[in-house]
Amino acid sequence: MNQTIEELLAFLTSPQKIIVTMHRDPDADALGSSLGWARYLSGKGHDVTVISPTDYSANLKWLPGMESVLVYEKPGHHALSKKKIKEASLICCLDFSALSRLKDLGKVVEQATAIKMVIDHHLGPEDFAKWMIWDTVAAATAQLVYETIKIIESDKDITEVIDMDMAACLYAGIMTDTGSFRHSNVTPAVHLAVADLMRTGLDTSRVHRLIYDSAPLSRLQFLGYVLSQKLVVLPEYRTAYMVLTEEELIKFNSSTGETEGIVNYGLQVENVVMSALFIERKGEVKISFRSVGVFSVRDVASTYFSGGGHKNASGGKSDAPVTQTVDKFLSILPQYQQQLLDVE
Repeated sequence: MNQTIEELLAFLTSPQKIIVTMHRDPDADALGSSLGWARYLSGKGHDVTVISPTDYSANLKWLPGMESVLVYEKPGHHALSKKKIKEASLICCLDFSALSRLKDLGKVVEQATAIKMVIDHHLGPEDFAKWMIWDTVAAATAQLVYETIKIIESDKDITEVIDMDMAACLYAGIMTDTGSFRHSNVTPAVHLAVADLMRTGLDTSRVHRLIYDSAPLSRLQFLGYVLSQKLVVLPEYRTAYMVLTEEELIKFNSSTGETEGIVNYGLQVENVVMSALFIERKGEVKISFRSVGVFSVRDVASTYFSGGGHKNASGGKSDAPVTQTVDKFLSILPQYQQQLLDVE
């Protein structure tokens, strides 16, 4: 990391045009880390543009800096995003390490002449970036952004560099990727980072409330439908899964991001080790996997569903119809049965 930071600092001694981007369907860590990093770079005199490949959840619109984020898939932002990328000298890729995670934006970034750098904590990074700040032990990319800034600004108190708005962005990423600090990825370093962010005067309870307690009534009604009608439990495989069709999403007027976190409810069922959520939208099936203990859903996602991520939290996709995709998932469960049964 230190060698990368030294090279980065040398590059940033003169003003640069910088793009900060994150994975498709961005969550709080993707957006929070990107906005926090962009705010830091802007404060150093650089021209920074944040671009999201796709739209984001309504409960993240409050994040400081969201008003200037370009959404590549939006017609009004498409051309401007391409222009900004063409003019950029540096493209910062946050919270992903495979260009396929950018959807249609991936090819544009790949072909850009700008230097690429990655800040990420996922396993199995692709080799497309000149500089990488990569640590799979980190609980969130937002934590890595905090640690990077702290190294760069080691001669200053962190509150001189990180203001309350930046702290809100980084805290949102850390809080959500740790499951509100209840997952096994919570380390002393996580709490120390949060302690520094709180020293800015950040109201952490407000951040939690804005993300988790500001859903429209329709979202709660949709969640009730999913849990009562769509949750399937397979005790013999210690597995739960849910399937949401495009027709159902339209019926409940479910917008981007409103399915975030639903997959976790499967793990609340007694004795369940793996939970999967299949979402049919715009001609493809997006799959979210979660697990507990030593069972790796990353292996399932990467082997069978063109995906990846963390051991206990991964994602995948399928171009096959949703019924065929689910049938494929069910067909592979027998080979994982013993592993699932052995989890304590």
